[in-house]
Amino acid sequence: MLIVTGGAGFIGSNLVHELNAHGIDDMLLVDHLANAAKHKNLAGAQFTDYLDKREFRRAINENALGASRIDAILHQGACTNTLEDDGAYMMDNNFQYTKELLAFAIRQGVPLVYASTAAVYGLSGPGRFTPTAENERPLNVYGFSKLAFDNHLRHLFAQNAVPMTVVGLRYFNVYGPREQHKGRMASVIHHFSRQIQQTGKVRLFAGTGGYADGEQRRDFVYVRDLARMNMFFAQLGPYAPKHGAAPATFQGIVNAGSGTARTFHDVARALMRVHGEAAIEYIPFPADLEGRYQHFTEADLRGLRELGCDLEMTRLEDGISETFSSAAADG
Repeated sequence: MLIVTGGAGFIGSNLVHELNAHGIDDMLLVDHLANAAKHKNLAGAQFTDYLDKREFRRAINENALGASRIDAILHQGACTNTLEDDGAYMMDNNFQYTKELLAFAIRQGVPLVYASTAAVYGLSGPGRFTPTAENERPLNVYGFSKLAFDNHLRHLFAQNAVPMTVVGLRYFNVYGPREQHKGRMASVIHHFSRQIQQTGKVRLFAGTGGYADGEQRRDFVYVRDLARMNMFFAQLGPYAPKHGAAPATFQGIVNAGSGTARTFHDVARALMRVHGEAAIEYIPFPADLEGRYQHFTEADLRGLRELGCDLEMTRLEDGISETFSSAAADG
């Protein structure tokens, strides 16, 4: 059995569907459906059990989960609202919860692949996106909560206290189907698509952060590529690494992006190939995002490659085309 936390969320539900596409459906899904709209992400998905996050945390802390066999834990559950200012909530949900899950994985001796984030890099510029301490300056408590766990894991690695696969994937700017429930936190690709369809226009930020109108640059990574990375490190399905009889052990904290920064203009043009031509309008940068927004991101993938993951990343244009031809796309 697999455990997928955050299984009804954007990345988690895409991971479930990718697993299903390769005949894997023996899964315990964990989530918290206070936002009931997330259930739509699991339309057509196959899984064997579901637990609310609160009940799941109680069960793993009391060794009362009752699962006879666990093959891997794919931890996608977190609060991803970068504007959330309740630090106590964020640290419990992102730091403490992941610590509890790691302790459980160590007791069980099962692989753990978990979601970290490129938000730990803050306002780093070109060439400053390697996972090293000098580049890690989060802008908000979301990024801080993720970095706190990454550093906790680094300490355990240094103590040789982790006997099995544990890999942290620092997700960059993720896009794809099944993100309609995220509201303002959905990708710019989701927002631009809605704008084009509803108004015939796409609104890009005017010049800000040292970049000209619409020239802010981000590493946009297709959500299916992240699902495949999870499967690689958990050694599942066709994306599992090719090795001998004994499973490999992977340990590290690595970037999970496309490796290439693309402009917001690039995104707009790719969407117009799908939805048709639209006018571009430049809007002032929102005041509440000042000092809290990454104008540039670009994953350095050397760490990912050094761990042996050689999966090819999807081109922005191809990922956008696939997203909006998918039955799951919400437009």
